[in-house]
Amino acid sequence: MNAIVRLVLLTTVGAVGMVRAADQTLPTLRVGSEIYSNVTITSVTATDIYFSHTGGLGNAKLRNLEPALQKQFHFNPSKAAEKEKQQSEANFLYRTAAHEAKTVPRPLETLNEAQDPPPGEQQSHRIAASSFLNHPAPRITVQQWLSDAPQINGKFVLIDFWATWCAPCRRSIPHLNALSHKFSDKLIVMGISNETEDAVRKMTSPTIEYFVGVDPESLSAGAVGVQAIPHALLVDPHGIVRFEGHPAYLDEEKLGNLIAKYSP
Repeated sequence: MNAIVRLVLLTTVGAVGMVRAADQTLPTLRVGSEIYSNVTITSVTATDIYFSHTGGLGNAKLRNLEPALQKQFHFNPSKAAEKEKQQSEANFLYRTAAHEAKTVPRPLETLNEAQDPPPGEQQSHRIAASSFLNHPAPRITVQQWLSDAPQINGKFVLIDFWATWCAPCRRSIPHLNALSHKFSDKLIVMGISNETEDAVRKMTSPTIEYFVGVDPESLSAGAVGVQAIPHALLVDPHGIVRFEGHPAYLDEEKLGNLIAKYSP
C-alpha cells in the first residue's frame, strides 16, 4: 500500500511567514489531478495551504486551487509571486553558502554511522541534516509500507530515518518502541529506510513495534537533507516540526512536554 505525505521544504528561516488558521474541514480537495478526502486545513501562507487528509499530511500551492477556494483563502497573485521570488532568492543564497562551506549533503548510503549521544547530553545537539525546527516539515515519501499504513490525522508523527546496517539505529529501536506505547493515544511512530523490502524484513532483532516503510529512492532523506542516521523528526498535528535529531535525545519527559505544549 503506497502513501505519500506531502509537505513543503523550507531551506532558510524566515523565507515564508506562516499564519495559523482556525481548522477548516472539507470533504474533498482537488489539487490538479489529485483529489484528497477528509481534509482539515491547518494553516495558510501567502503561497500555500497545509492540511491533513485521509492519507496523511499535505500542502498545496494556492495558485493551483479552484477559484472559489483561492477566494476563500484570500489568495493574492501579486503577493504570492513576490513571496515565491523571495523564497527562490533565499534558496539560491542558501545553496551558494552551503557549497562554499562544502556542506552539500552527500548520499546517505556513503555516510558513516552516526555516533550515539553522550550520556547526559539531552538538551541540545548538532543535527546531521537540514533544520526545520518550528517550521513546516519537508515532503516525506513512503513508497511502500511494510506494516499497516498509519492513520495520522490529528496525531503527532515521529519519523525515524534508519537502516538495518546502522548499529545506532538498531539500538534506538527499543527506545522508539517505548515511546510508541507510552504515547499511543497521541503519537504515531514510523521508521523509514532507504533499503529494499527484503533487507528490512530480514532483520528480526530487535523487533520493531511501530509503523515501518521503505523509500528506496531516498526521496524523504533527500528532502530532509539527512547526512547521517538515525535522524528523527517530530511533527505536530499542524505539520510543524517540534524536534529534530538523534531519537535518543527525545526522552519520555521531553516528548510529553512537547505533546502537551503543541496539542491542538
